[in-house]
Amino acid sequence: MNQETAVELNAEQQLADIKNNLATVKQRIIDACKKAGRDPASVRLLPVTKTVSAERLRIAYAAGVHEMGENKIQEAREKSEVLADLGIKWSIIGHLQTNKAKYLARFANEFQALDSLKVAEELDKRLQNEGRAIDVFVQVNSSGEESKFGLPPEAVRDFVQHLPQFSSLRIKGLMTLAIFSPDHDRVRECFVKMRDIQAMLRQEAPAGLSFDELSMGMSGDYELAIEEGATVVRVGQAIFGKRPLPDSHYWPGLG
Repeated sequence: MNQETAVELNAEQQLADIKNNLATVKQRIIDACKKAGRDPASVRLLPVTKTVSAERLRIAYAAGVHEMGENKIQEAREKSEVLADLGIKWSIIGHLQTNKAKYLARFANEFQALDSLKVAEELDKRLQNEGRAIDVFVQVNSSGEESKFGLPPEAVRDFVQHLPQFSSLRIKGLMTLAIFSPDHDRVRECFVKMRDIQAMLRQEAPAGLSFDELSMGMSGDYELAIEEGATVVRVGQAIFGKRPLPDSHYWPGLG
């Protein structure tokens, strides 16, 4: 077997693996929705592609992964350039520094980690310069862990009052990272808290802002999140396999 044939076989195996993993995750989403009495169409799967190479993401695209979530802006930016021919929808799901807003504004379709008015102002300015608008989720620190980004739950009401001034930010909902724990009750508490905040904002948020979306749940807890109302689940390892570094390297407060 020559090297070219070996590479082709490896790509075929990766394609099959990703397809199988996707099918498994989608079936588990369907099962969780049935358990909760929900329509599976009400839950969007956002594959998380951090640390997955651009070459492998081409294979993932062939497997049906056409939107991808990244939490490091530089990694997302590089991949978006290499894979520009595919028309992938990019979602930034990690903390953003104001000096990186100009990069996000050029290629991202969605930003799920807004927790700062300074970032909102800078991102809105950059998006207007680009003649673009994107969907945005407000990040909430539902676990109360100091190591995590996101607004304290009690600060969300006041924060969202300022958002209508940023016309390029289409506010769609809330995002959170639950506590990383084997105790399902503690994890569920985070999701229930988010559902309560969502209910409050639906009544009190300024006109023009939508809080219909709840982005919560990752590979280890997305079924619990669906039971508590998640409309977006962010799944990486269950699709692409284990990452080379522990989760704590990518998500503060995990591990």
